[in-house]
Amino acid sequence: MSRDKASTMDTDLQKVFGSPVPELYEAASGHDAPPALARALEMRSFLALTEEQVVRVRDHVHADMDPACDMGELSADTLRFDAQWLEAALEARDGYRAALGEVLRTVRPPAQQARPVRTAQLRATLPPPAAPAPQRAGAARARRP
Repeated sequence: MSRDKASTMDTDLQKVFGSPVPELYEAASGHDAPPALARALEMRSFLALTEEQVVRVRDHVHADMDPACDMGELSADTLRFDAQWLEAALEARDGYRAALGEVLRTVRPPAQQARPVRTAQLRATLPPPAAPAPQRAGAARARRP
């Protein structure tokens, strides 16, 4: 599985998300995993797979070109096919590296990520009641029976 294979961008993932790759896969399986982490790990898996293909083609070409091999068995068609296969694998690798790099550039490191803001609970307060207006002396007498 590609999550078990190393990729050339594992160090970058670890720097951005603050944990080793196996721990990142574990964290991504949780309900509250950041979407950027899931995207980054998905691209990382594809990158690891394409890098494995590059290595396989390279090893295949090296085996065909081994000085101990019979030169009579070497064919231009086989070498052309290997060159096309290698070119496709390298293009795929470069594409995934670029895409993953873009995701990593847009993600803030954990220390800079927004944390929930705690706010004080606000209470509605009313202004104190107004003091009664002083009564005039004549108005107070008029009310008496």
